Amino acid sequence: MTTTRLSARAAIASVTDPGSFTELPDPHRESAPDGPLTWAGYDDSRARAAARTGEEESVVTGTALIGGRQAALISFEFGFLGGSLGERTGDRLEAAYTYARAHRLPLVSLIATGGSRMQEGMLALTQLQRVARQSVLTRAAGLPQIAVLRDPTTGGGWATLGAGADVVLALPGAQVGFAGSRVRPADADPAAYTAEGQYAAGHVDAVVPAPELPATLAGWLRLLAAPRPAEPAQPAEPPAALSDVPPPAGGWDAVLQARHPDRPRAEAYLDAYFALRLPLWGDRAGGTDPGMLCGFGLREGRAVAYAAQCGTATRPAGYRTAARVIRLADRLGIPVLTLVDTPGAANDAAAEHAGAGAAIADTFAAVAAAGVPVTTLLIGEGGSGGALALAAPGNTWVTPDSYFSVIAPELAAAILKRPPSEAPSTADQLRIRPQDLVALGVARGVVGPAVGPA
Repeated sequence: MTTTRLSARAAIASVTDPGSFTELPDPHRESAPDGPLTWAGYDDSRARAAARTGEEESVVTGTALIGGRQAALISFEFGFLGGSLGERTGDRLEAAYTYARAHRLPLVSLIATGGSRMQEGMLALTQLQRVARQSVLTRAAGLPQIAVLRDPTTGGGWATLGAGADVVLALPGAQVGFAGSRVRPADADPAAYTAEGQYAAGHVDAVVPAPELPATLAGWLRLLAAPRPAEPAQPAEPPAALSDVPPPAGGWDAVLQARHPDRPRAEAYLDAYFALRLPLWGDRAGGTDPGMLCGFGLREGRAVAYAAQCGTATRPAGYRTAARVIRLADRLGIPVLTLVDTPGAANDAAAEHAGAGAAIADTFAAVAAAGVPVTTLLIGEGGSGGALALAAPGNTWVTPDSYFSVIAPELAAAILKRPPSEAPSTADQLRIRPQDLVALGVARGVVGPAVGPA
């Protein structure tokens, strides 16, 4: 699959509000003839690239409105020496980041690059260090960075501006990978170097068709870049229960209600709770877990981050994705909602090889360290530490059709060397009903169905 390669300015025009783009001034740099390496013919190559594209460098920077919200913009011109990064490119990128911080603007990068510029050698490669430093400073300033991967996004541009962004979007069919097409192994699977392949591996949050990109970017800016109040973020309210069932009479009744196939699941809760929500996908380490829904949503006009288990055994990638979202929300000052619903953490050999223990520990740490409030609603099964990792200490609520247990009653019976027939009585002894959890101080209360219009 191939994609149309827009020029840098056409890419800007394709996603911004008409007439809103203002270019930033170019930083001045004196260069020796044929560049720092005196590469024969380099000045002529630059001149031809400028004549062909109308640009003086491989990036265009400025500000514009996207969906009515102001953002700093970086757009690569692939027609200028393959969108490669040199010293002057680094100057422009650094200036754009600095402007974004000075004016408290989110940064949107429209990337199309083949990597570092050969004619400037190691000085070109060191521009990646400059970009990394600027990205870290912008992250520390609490400003979101959104990357759009155009065709191609390879080399250092992918490994800094692309993969280093908070939200990574990609155009369908775009070539995306650290290794460009001319340097990767001859027997390499070409699918691994595509936007779709990177999405499948958890390195891209969404593959977005070009016609949908302006609205998607506008949605992300609405969620991540809205002005925040000076006072600390207020906790998200727990969602209302989506099923109207009586409190369970016994522990085993609680288990049966939580395991009922028709019980409302995380997606239904998220749809009912948010007016708008956009997903973040993948753990950035090669893993994904469809049983963990993560992202940001709009609740009564304010942004709330979410991490929601879907009733399956949560895999290490799911925990790492949840931790990633919680930390991003913390940095941006956005409250977090977690929905707990899992029989427990995945415990097969693949999960152990993927670092189940470390991933669960990291999620515990992300929740514990969060400076923003975290609200948890238990909506089904709460199986052991795999569920507790997402639960907010002191701010966990439960639905009537849920239970929380140190371990599944059947497994507890087995550990205690009891016959399987004693699992129901063991459930009673474990005090796992919603009302038990409140009495024990594990939960703040049992939520009921919404009253009146939604």
